[in-house]
Amino acid sequence: MSLLWRPLMTVLSQASQLAPFRPPPLLLRTMATLNQMHRRGKPKAPPPSVGPMFGRPQMKALVLKTMIRKPKKPNSANRKCARVRLSNGKEVIAFIPGEGHNLQEHNVVLIQGGRTQDLPGVKLTVVRGKYDCAHVVKKKQ
Repeated sequence: MSLLWRPLMTVLSQASQLAPFRPPPLLLRTMATLNQMHRRGKPKAPPPSVGPMFGRPQMKALVLKTMIRKPKKPNSANRKCARVRLSNGKEVIAFIPGEGHNLQEHNVVLIQGGRTQDLPGVKLTVVRGKYDCAHVVKKKQ
């Protein structure tokens, strides 16, 4: 039996001499003890993140100003947007979809979530055909 172990032990001892010592990774932590868990108490759940619509599907808003914004780098167009005051008092910028619109200052519109990918910071969209925002006009052929 010792004849089998001797070559194996010599190989292992040589390999351990060649390989440099590596400390354990920093992320490796031991488990918390019962005393530590008792001192810290129950872990708190993170608060649910509310999106740009503050947890609502749609909101009423008042148009403060209509504006034209330029999209991000590869695209080139004029995107129609409106600065609106939501019913909860926050002021945001909303995208107006479709070709042409009739929105002016002090119009009441319905806002829904929906990010416009090429407009940085614009995370809301105006709903067409509700309140003061007219439907998209059909093109005549």
